[in-house]
Amino acid sequence: MKFTVLYGTESGNSELIAEDLGEKLRETHDDVEVHDLQAFDPASLTAERFTVVVCSTHGEGDLPNTAIPFVEAFDEVLPDLTGLRYAMFGLGDTFYEDTYSQGSEHIDRRFTAQGGERVGDYGRHDASSWDLGSDVAIEWIDGVLAQLSATV
Repeated sequence: MKFTVLYGTESGNSELIAEDLGEKLRETHDDVEVHDLQAFDPASLTAERFTVVVCSTHGEGDLPNTAIPFVEAFDEVLPDLTGLRYAMFGLGDTFYEDTYSQGSEHIDRRFTAQGGERVGDYGRHDASSWDLGSDVAIEWIDGVLAQLSATV
């Protein structure tokens, strides 16, 4: 299976988690790419690659800066994501309970509206916890991979 790991970040946390997920996936898969959303063309989303998105939240539940160009381009193109399977991992802080992990949800809604199918639980990291984001994400991706294997 081929994987594309995309990240949207404000402070670099999502990038670190995405790189760690990429490393974890490379343990058992040969074709794993990791890209910053700001440098990724939404037209490149394809059903041939399982997509993992790691996205932080900025401000009042907004997208982080590096995800904004991707979402703007996505909204211009509105790609047909029929057949695309993906997983979503959001970052936020439950101290801000009304906007917790909302950055990733902007992308999740777009993928679903265009025909994408989310696989596995919605992963989340809470900055108010003592848990390391990469540890939470690696445990989460194991569950996603198990569900993905069951549907292949």
